[in-house]
Amino acid sequence: MVVFLLVLVVVLALLGAVHWYVWRRLVRDVTAPGGLARRLGTAVVVALPLLSLAALVSSRAGAPFPVQQAVAWPGFLWLAVLLYLVLALLVGEAVRPLLLARARRRASAREAGSPPEAVTRAGSPEPEAASAPETPAPEPEARPVPEAVAPEPEAPPEPPAADVSRRLFVARVVGGSATAVALGTVGYGTYGVLRGPRVKRVTVPLAKIPRAAHGYRIAVVSDIHLGPILGRAHTQRIVDTINATQPDLIAVVGDLVDGTVENLGPAAEPLARLRARHGSFFVTGNHEYFSGADAWVDHVRELGLHPLRNARVEVPAGFDLAGVDDVAGESEGHGPDFVRALGDRDRARAAVLLAHQPVVIDDAVRHGVDLQLSGHTHGGQLWPGNYLAELANPTVAGLERYGDTQLYVSRGAGAWGPPVRVGAPSDITIVELASKQA
Repeated sequence: MVVFLLVLVVVLALLGAVHWYVWRRLVRDVTAPGGLARRLGTAVVVALPLLSLAALVSSRAGAPFPVQQAVAWPGFLWLAVLLYLVLALLVGEAVRPLLLARARRRASAREAGSPPEAVTRAGSPEPEAASAPETPAPEPEARPVPEAVAPEPEAPPEPPAADVSRRLFVARVVGGSATAVALGTVGYGTYGVLRGPRVKRVTVPLAKIPRAAHGYRIAVVSDIHLGPILGRAHTQRIVDTINATQPDLIAVVGDLVDGTVENLGPAAEPLARLRARHGSFFVTGNHEYFSGADAWVDHVRELGLHPLRNARVEVPAGFDLAGVDDVAGESEGHGPDFVRALGDRDRARAAVLLAHQPVVIDDAVRHGVDLQLSGHTHGGQLWPGNYLAELANPTVAGLERYGDTQLYVSRGAGAWGPPVRVGAPSDITIVELASKQA
């Protein structure tokens, strides 16, 4: 508990510092003190992080679903905008001195090219007046010498109005450019999510796959993340995309939802229309355990999917399909059990494992799995998040080999938090198995 509180304090302090920096560059530096624009800008910079906190905690706090939906859009989108706004402003810190120096050079060049002023204003002597008869100057009267008085300290010179104007102009150029870059990036990333995932095709050769299974196609979809933002229309787009590929088998590898069956059951209903020759299968992800995993397992079963909870089935094409619960279920007694799922199988047959998180790859290798299909990472979702994802996962996206086991990680079909993807487009992957006997 103490560690959690310390982490919370650090996170809140970091958020406060970041928002102060944004306020300074986008409000204080570009508006007049006490003006309406500054007051409005300050209010916005205070309100947006509060909405973000509300979006993050409303679901866990059990807030009514309409309230979750109301705060989710502005709250989560602001987190994405904030990320790219700060990155753009940091780039602007390097550009700002160059712009100021250029503005000063241009001002100096203009002044140097201006017409010369009258000689009298330059300090030259006035032209001599008509000569007049000289009169002797009177002798000065002797006056007492005043005592020495210490000079008053000079106040620091105020910056010229022109320099203040240049700084304001540069601040507005940098701030406006950073805002445009952030909004454009987030807008395009949001469009990519709402448009729906694109189909990606990967061929995976497996030594144990029989000739009859050559070309067998598994549609892999992960991280759909139904919630306050992504709802029924999102599910329908995914179902239509999968069905159009006419797969032999469909694998939903976790993080289907961010919410309860009561709130999101209608959003999941299109899953009942998934069509594949050998059926649709489901394993839990970590977010199911935040949303009532048992209830969701029962619900997807009602929709026609086959949950694999540390279980295995024999696919008619000639290989075993196994699935394990997510590691997040260990706190509820439902973590991955590889012995139960794979312990007594015939290792002469190929085994394909559905496991939400790539981190269980070592267990898959020990149990002779030929191919593990996973998600969870989102491919990083928001660049440069992929570098952070690499620290926690053996593979962030794509196909890699670990010993005799191959691991394929999908970037996912939805998005968690901000409905935005940058540098990690969403996908549904058609994994085509290739037999070396073919």
